[in-house]
Amino acid sequence: MVRPLEFRDGRLLVLDQQRLPEQTHYIECSGWQEVARCIRELKVRGAPAIGIAAAFGLALEAQHSSASGYQELCRALEPAFQGLQGARPTAVNLPWALARMRRRLQASEGQPVQAVKEALLQEAQAIWQEDLQANQAIGRWGAAFIRDGDVVLTHCNAGALATGGWGTAIAPILVAHQEGRRIHVLVDETRPVLQGSRLTAWELQEAGIPYSIITDNAAGALMRLGEVDLVMVGTDRVAANGDVANKIGTYTVAVLAKEHQVPFYVAAPTSSIDLSTPTGEHIPIEERDPEEVLCFRGRRVAPPGARARNLAFDITPARYITALITELGALRPRDIRKLRLGRKALEGLRLR
Repeated sequence: MVRPLEFRDGRLLVLDQQRLPEQTHYIECSGWQEVARCIRELKVRGAPAIGIAAAFGLALEAQHSSASGYQELCRALEPAFQGLQGARPTAVNLPWALARMRRRLQASEGQPVQAVKEALLQEAQAIWQEDLQANQAIGRWGAAFIRDGDVVLTHCNAGALATGGWGTAIAPILVAHQEGRRIHVLVDETRPVLQGSRLTAWELQEAGIPYSIITDNAAGALMRLGEVDLVMVGTDRVAANGDVANKIGTYTVAVLAKEHQVPFYVAAPTSSIDLSTPTGEHIPIEERDPEEVLCFRGRRVAPPGARARNLAFDITPARYITALITELGALRPRDIRKLRLGRKALEGLRLR
């Protein structure tokens, strides 16, 4: 399975997803600035993956610090906390991971500096492993909704490249395929940087899963023809009321799915659920460089002087979502708030 990140010999290796599928090239990062740049420039992308990358960026900074005491190390790490926090605004996994790293740092007060550094590296590795385990569980829960012969539509990339491994929306597809179900995946190309046609298609091809790439604006026509059985997407943040933020165009697909009575599933680890954000209207939406729309791979495709809007994400209201598939099970969006009460509160609420 492809891995978007590797930690080796005190360096974080980031698979440059901007070069895929033509080239498999890893960027070596030895400090937080390089990691932040990779996040901003979409070298690493996907909510869980950028959270993991940020955690390792902080750990790397600690490893290379010459601080001789705990307080000095804390002061040295503060620019890394702030810089990584601001790399991208929408995905909640990034601040979530950094908050975990800060708590681990605070819990290490009074220990020798080397022990603090080791604790931070262990926390980053734990975040990575927990995400991998969560994705495997998402795959098992989500596969129950995929029948033999189904055609699954997905938008953007929510596979191993976007996570610590396996993926979120792609994990149920992988499990269903491994269990012998005959499925076909419709891959939205996902303009403007083509995460679907470049990345999802590549992952599915590597896994031997049949797929077809479609233009983003073909999804509705195929639903009308009865050629889509369900939709499975990921998310960068889930609000307390069940609204989700995901790659631009997800809202359009959700509305079309509702109109055509096609189930619409959102797959995400609980680390992507932000119970402090009441609704989707409170989720910050990143707006990226218009050049991503006006150009393609460095070549301008729009007339000179043309202007563009480049919203990176949109909000899909909970009423369009059939179920949210987490490592704890498949839940109705309205039941997300019960996560505050702990895992036992979810008994009887899981969808089968």
